[in-house]
Amino acid sequence: MKNQSVYMINGFLEAGKSEFISFTIAQPYFKIKGKTLLLVCEEGEVEYDPELLRQTNTELVVIDNEEDFSTSTLSGIERRVKPDRIIIEWNGIWNYKNCKLPWNWKIEQQITVIDGATFPMYYTNMKSLLAEMIRKSELIIFNRCDTVREELPSYRRNVKAVNQTADVVFEDANGEIDEIFEEDLPYDLSKDEIVLDENSYGIWYLDCMDHPERYFGKRLVMQTMIMKPANFPKGYFVPGRMAMTCCAEDMAFLGYACKYEKAEELKEKDWVVVTATLTKEYFEDYKGEGPVLHAISVEKSREPKNAVISFS
Repeated sequence: MKNQSVYMINGFLEAGKSEFISFTIAQPYFKIKGKTLLLVCEEGEVEYDPELLRQTNTELVVIDNEEDFSTSTLSGIERRVKPDRIIIEWNGIWNYKNCKLPWNWKIEQQITVIDGATFPMYYTNMKSLLAEMIRKSELIIFNRCDTVREELPSYRRNVKAVNQTADVVFEDANGEIDEIFEEDLPYDLSKDEIVLDENSYGIWYLDCMDHPERYFGKRLVMQTMIMKPANFPKGYFVPGRMAMTCCAEDMAFLGYACKYEKAEELKEKDWVVVTATLTKEYFEDYKGEGPVLHAISVEKSREPKNAVISFS
């Protein structure tokens, strides 16, 4: 069997997956000469237009039961349909951790579609299922955000805490919403010095990933733990904090590379108060440009009462 390019579209029922897929397959840039196999794992209120499927040479196959989503069943469908690419509309109630694809099916892109109006309910009651869907998604689309605009900064933080590299897009009835959330930050960007405590460090870390320019020319003060990754260049270390992103078993160390002339004297896992400035520059371990701290001072400190931060 030849390798198959797979586009995985995640999301809970009525999140807007079918509308997104219908829009996408109709676009000229997405058209191919061969056949597209569309695997639908749940049928919502929006049905696919038979004429659109015919025009785009797309064959729709429904898989109603999770136990039927097996490598043997999928391979059998592939042999029958003989597609040139595959789109999967995943059932959000099925645990994505259990998703197994045939050996020759390679995920080209994974996208999670979320209804902004119902996100708090799913995040509260089905956080583990939601986390599994967005963990490896390249793009997270929040649609129907017209009535929840004030909540969007916290939505973004919740998603970024699980998947730091995903692009997050918000849409209302008029299209994409510009991401300008400075007013939501728990510190004053107009000040020359920003002190990052346990409640603001995680928010700063995520915001800095997308908007490092907001912190250029400012003194950043943070209590952090020292990490010294193997093969890190001389004169650099990583100050950061452990964070609980989804549940107690899901921990991550959040920190950026920091240039410090006495880095070799620092000890792994010691706690320090770092005062630093920030630049965006090329760093080999980033495999590109990213935030890099330049330490002004590094002073030893005691471990804080709450060593692990969380995201709200």
